[in-house]
Amino acid sequence: MSSRYARPLAILIEELAKLPGIGPKTAQRLALYILNISREEAGILAQSITNAKDKIKRCQICYNLTDQNICEICQDQARQRDIICVVETVRELMALEKTGGYKGLYHVLQGAISPLDGIDPDHLTIEQLISRLKTEDIKEVILATNPNIEGEVTASYIAKLIRPLNIKITRIAYGVPIGGDLEFADEVTLTQSLLGRQIFKNDK
Repeated sequence: MSSRYARPLAILIEELAKLPGIGPKTAQRLALYILNISREEAGILAQSITNAKDKIKRCQICYNLTDQNICEICQDQARQRDIICVVETVRELMALEKTGGYKGLYHVLQGAISPLDGIDPDHLTIEQLISRLKTEDIKEVILATNPNIEGEVTASYIAKLIRPLNIKITRIAYGVPIGGDLEFADEVTLTQSLLGRQIFKNDK
């Protein structure tokens, strides 16, 4: 870190820059913001980080993040309890919850199969998912892994394990986003858009 920063400030910027999506300039802005807030506000921020690290753990059922043994989603009896949406990480779970359109349960794999990165099925919670399907009354599993090579490999692997259980398996649809231009879409996206085409309904 450049000597133009006082050492405590330089260390703060350096640590903030380690966060995902935070570059040096953003880290500098955040560090200066922290220095400008009151000591009490800085203390609350620091304590909230410590509390999250100390209290947040994985749900014993779906592996969502929670401060309890069982997360609120798994505890919610109003959810549709015969459908499970399988996602790679909690980020995708949060994104789906934000839409408000899905009311079933989840299962977080904690990653995707990626031999190049040394991640095989045993590193994920696939075995726990299959165990859930054998003990819970599940009628449908939605494979919502990401639409990339790792996500497709993971979805295919899981589907092969589920098929003998006679449970409906679905895959999230994906393709050209609303408001997107075909000109700027990649080949994989365009191919999936064509494969996932639907009957055009014209009510006019």
